Amino acid sequence: MTHIDAGNIAPSFELKSLEGREYNLRSLLKAGPVVVAFFKVSCPVCQFTLPYVQRLADRYAGDGVTFLAISQDDARDTKAFNEEYGVRIPTLLDTQGYPVSNAYGLTTVPTILLIGTDNKVLVSEMGFNKGDLETIADELAERRKLPPAPLFRPDESVPAHRPG
Repeated sequence: MTHIDAGNIAPSFELKSLEGREYNLRSLLKAGPVVVAFFKVSCPVCQFTLPYVQRLADRYAGDGVTFLAISQDDARDTKAFNEEYGVRIPTLLDTQGYPVSNAYGLTTVPTILLIGTDNKVLVSEMGFNKGDLETIADELAERRKLPPAPLFRPDESVPAHRPG
């Protein structure tokens, strides 16, 4: 398997954040769904995509919905990336052989997953996919009982897809 598709079980993981806090997927899923965004700081499509993931988090995080970014780079470079691109969601480090990325069979970043409380992947996106991000927004709006809000502004020129 080269990628975790929708409908598959998401492998559990434990990683530390930039601040040294331990995050465990299994524990987080007890509270609600989790959105995970894997990235590398040097990836142009990641640089384009992560601000939209942050926009999703600004609207839908909380009330049992968790957002995590998982960096394949060291802490120093990841912190610089987060500052430059406005990423404020908890960012975990998958370094030293990329054990979590490998468990997920990742071949492309960014990879964004919406994982349901039953540990099944609800949405699986490789690269940038506008429709998949809108699907994640719709799923989370329904869960949070919020009216759907547009993820993309009318004044933005956003492509439908950018491969990672």
